[in-house]
Amino acid sequence: MGKVRVDLNISLDGYATTTDQTPDDPMGKDWNRLVAAYAATRTFRERVLGDTSGEGTTGVDEEHAAAYFEGIGAEIMGAGMFGLHAHPGDPDWKGWWGPNPPFGVPVFVLTHEQRPALEMAGGTTFHFVQSSPEDTLTLARKAAGDLDVRIGGGVSVVRTYLAAGLVDRLHVGIAPILLGRGVRLWDDLRELEKGYKVDSEVASSGTIHVTFSR
Repeated sequence: MGKVRVDLNISLDGYATTTDQTPDDPMGKDWNRLVAAYAATRTFRERVLGDTSGEGTTGVDEEHAAAYFEGIGAEIMGAGMFGLHAHPGDPDWKGWWGPNPPFGVPVFVLTHEQRPALEMAGGTTFHFVQSSPEDTLTLARKAAGDLDVRIGGGVSVVRTYLAAGLVDRLHVGIAPILLGRGVRLWDDLRELEKGYKVDSEVASSGTIHVTFSR
């Protein structure tokens, strides 16, 4: 059986979401600041943007970006990460990622909205489930086989799995910025570090990569 993994970008003050989005700028400048080091890597440019030129940063940030995609057999995400909050009841909405999402595995979307499974290019199939986080993990483990299950987000979904003690490996890339508002990863997770081995390293971008593993 594989592991349950989480990878997140957070700010120095612990925020994993931003609040400066506008209709003209749906991502917001703060989001671009939060993920700047990850988005600059060679792996991100290739796997997410489809850039096969080989351009992009290397080093510690690239090592963690590449590891993000390795050994994943299934993914779990919340309705917000899929975008159902912005497109409720829209049967034509297929997520943020276009016709070929960067997952390439079965993705289980936690939602109250019943939808048929959505097959996309590149091996991604979205399954919309109304089960508990624990039961959804059981489904994802079965789909993943011997590979790992990634809890993709959003942050409230990640906190649910962390609080339940179901995450085997948590990696956070701490961007050297202060957001001051949003949703914090660490709320209600006092002494999370107990039971984990904690490692950290600093990239040339200033990003601090902290990994909790067991």
